Amino acid sequence: MNKFNYLIIVILFSFSACSEDDKVSSGAYIGNLYTSDSQEIPFNLYVLNDGSVEIYNHKEIVDMKKIVYTKDSFLIKSPVFEGYIKAKKSSVGMEGYFFNNSLDRKIKFKAYPGHERFKLKNSSINYNFSGKWKVVFNPGELGEYNAIGMFDQEGYKISGTFRTTTGDYGFMEGISEENSIKLSTFNGAHSYLFKGQLEENTISGFFYRGNYNKIPFIANRNQNFRLPSPNSLTVINNHYNKFDFSFEDNKGRVVADTDQRFNNKVLVVQIMGTWCPNCLDETTFISEFINENNYKDLEFVSLAFEYAKTKEKAIYNINKLKDRFNIKYPILLAQFGTSNKVEAQKKIPALKQVISYPTLIFIDKKKNIRSIHTGFNGPATGEKYENFKKEFEELAIKLLNEN
Repeated sequence: MNKFNYLIIVILFSFSACSEDDKVSSGAYIGNLYTSDSQEIPFNLYVLNDGSVEIYNHKEIVDMKKIVYTKDSFLIKSPVFEGYIKAKKSSVGMEGYFFNNSLDRKIKFKAYPGHERFKLKNSSINYNFSGKWKVVFNPGELGEYNAIGMFDQEGYKISGTFRTTTGDYGFMEGISEENSIKLSTFNGAHSYLFKGQLEENTISGFFYRGNYNKIPFIANRNQNFRLPSPNSLTVINNHYNKFDFSFEDNKGRVVADTDQRFNNKVLVVQIMGTWCPNCLDETTFISEFINENNYKDLEFVSLAFEYAKTKEKAIYNINKLKDRFNIKYPILLAQFGTSNKVEAQKKIPALKQVISYPTLIFIDKKKNIRSIHTGFNGPATGEKYENFKKEFEELAIKLLNEN
């Protein structure tokens, strides 16, 4: 090796090397993402001995990739989602930002050793928020929508989620302190903070999504409140009965509803995006369903509506999802550059409106649309999720048994 080549190697190594002093110690941390008005969105983060990272939200464990070190910083990436944390080791833990480049988002991040995501002040009286609440987000505004708050409480600790017509907000956990409630979650893609005060049997407060969205809410106990059936929300456009599609897969091959592989088969079409946590939950269910059953006349296809700015990045995200779940069925790129639902509807005109990512469309052997299921209530919703799994299998078997 000549001196010039040796010098180049030394220079490159000096730029990429990371000393042991710069590496993050293994153990439990409280991560915080910060809202536009400096509210903390806390979550439990664990650095394992091998450098892998896990995020905990009550019963949920989100596996992140191993920490990748550069000269002066490190990256914590999701195996599926596009967002990532770029940070440095600080005197008390970690400090940096959470990025999503496709959405041009940058959220301040800090972490310090610990286990309790919310610090409880001295308080001997904590209101019990357990039960079911009717929640109205953006009350009285154009963007008003209803949800169901589902909370369990032991002592001052609360867990739960929110169900909406488009899906749930995942596993959340927090505390009750006097007459206040705080819940948070971070799943490697979305960060949420629900913070309110109880007065005269009504909770009022704000719901934060990262540092880019803050909306008011009110909530009242209501055990009898119901959301519309997810099978009644998305409807077929006039003059359509069949669901047409023709898009490229991750290899650039066009896959269409008219392909021979779908003839005389029951077909389930999933409208989704790799960026969508509810879609990930639904994809997890579909993958498990396929692995546990061997219905030779049942096919699946996913239509991906990606906000990645380039086709290459969108395909990369699809490949990550396929690799994560060893998905054999086609995931087709229906749209990139935006996840706008109005634009999505133009790509699948058989639907009058795209209401939610995800949406499931059940098509029988004669290529007739038989059912459309809007949104997804995942594992955080408990009984609702178990009911969905049962209804899904019953409908699939019913369609398979038809001639």
